[in-house]
Amino acid sequence: MDTVLKSGNKKLTFETMQAAIDSGIPVLDLNDFLNPKTTSIFVHNIGEAFEEIGFIALKNHGVTEELLDEFYLAIEAFFNLPLELKNKYKDNDGGQRGYTPFGIEHAKGKPAADLKEFWHFGQWVENDSDLEEFYPKNKVVQELPKFNELGKSIYVALEKTATHILRAIALHLSLEENYFDEKIQNGNSILRPIHYPPITSEPINSIRAGEHEDINLITLLVGASADGLQVLNKKEEWVPVTKVEDSIIINVGDMLQRLTNNKLKSTTHRVVNPPKEKWNNSRYSIPFFLHPKPAVSLACLESCVDSENPKQYSNITAIDYLNERLKEIGLK
Repeated sequence: MDTVLKSGNKKLTFETMQAAIDSGIPVLDLNDFLNPKTTSIFVHNIGEAFEEIGFIALKNHGVTEELLDEFYLAIEAFFNLPLELKNKYKDNDGGQRGYTPFGIEHAKGKPAADLKEFWHFGQWVENDSDLEEFYPKNKVVQELPKFNELGKSIYVALEKTATHILRAIALHLSLEENYFDEKIQNGNSILRPIHYPPITSEPINSIRAGEHEDINLITLLVGASADGLQVLNKKEEWVPVTKVEDSIIINVGDMLQRLTNNKLKSTTHRVVNPPKEKWNNSRYSIPFFLHPKPAVSLACLESCVDSENPKQYSNITAIDYLNERLKEIGLK
């Protein structure tokens, strides 16, 4: 049995997906969704993957290697700036824009801080003055003229890819294909370049990112510069997510799990510390957290509630849920 399954060849089975996650995760091709001849296969495969595992790798995702390479150089240059310069851009709005220093964020329920520092780009609003006023402004790094330009290009590209993924999810849930479009247009999404610095002494109860589930609808992770990402499988075993060439990792977040009344799985994951011989190496990654607009309701979809699966969650808006979770992880 192939351990990495490409959509369009055959449908995923649970056994195939389990074999895939033992060595990585299922690999799908966005071109299969965009091709009407293979759309239904892609929808089946992504739906089954998100129900059973919560993660996929996606090829032909629309972010060019050239853009990604240039952005990695820009974020490395930013994190190499002296701390007093980085602190000029320190975030004061609940971790939603600008720079968050090392040792601030922690996983929910875990007092030990993660071993990371990061930057947040937020939405560039189009044709909605109320939302433009509501969202914090993006901070502009004066020392690196292309930093913000490249960040916006990556943000826009990943938002477009995420829109296709949510259309596939909508079809899997027997909704109209464009069900999520209006809900995520000008959404409260975040692009987060992360730097995990070299480890200089034995960490006490801290790892690069403690075990957690993402807050948002879906997360798109542009390939990290080093290994370390692990997911918790159904056997309660931590398994590594191996890098798939020319792909991005996509996973379900808690907002989508909540909307679908646990039909789609928000999988627990973490970033572990490297072996001691690699402590001197930095790690970089660039997750894009897709959020809906603040006022969007996260009430469970009626199609996902029945007598066998009664409603699991109370009604809440996206912004109220976000604020609740930001407090839990130390950003508010």
